[in-house]
Amino acid sequence: MDKALVEAFEATDYLVCLDPAAWATIRVRQPLPESLQALVGNRPWGFVTAWNPHAQTRPWRANLAAQAGLLAALRALPETASVHPGIGIGAGGWHEPSLFAVGPDTPQLDSLANRYEQSAYVHGRGGEIARLRLLHR
Repeated sequence: MDKALVEAFEATDYLVCLDPAAWATIRVRQPLPESLQALVGNRPWGFVTAWNPHAQTRPWRANLAAQAGLLAALRALPETASVHPGIGIGAGGWHEPSLFAVGPDTPQLDSLANRYEQSAYVHGRGGEIARLRLLHR
């Protein structure tokens, strides 16, 4: 993966909707915000999307269908405790609807991210620092 893309992922703000008026921001290499720590406990979590596979723009309807599939797949995992809407907002104004899932571990998130042809996702456990997971193909 090219260095500029990795830097863009690292600089992105990963926002999670806690309720209609409250959002929490995850940043790579920083601890999970306290508001999310209360939600997560000591469980693993991931911030994932199915939009724009391989970081390449694709039509809105295709993105929406893929995101619905990802949501259904996350909800079907017995380990999933909750799924919350999110959005990744990068420098320059780009953004992608995303999902914050509590419960799935790294192998499960890897499998889903690969299924939806993603280059990376953000993950962690409990209140530990957020990590960018690069998927190599």
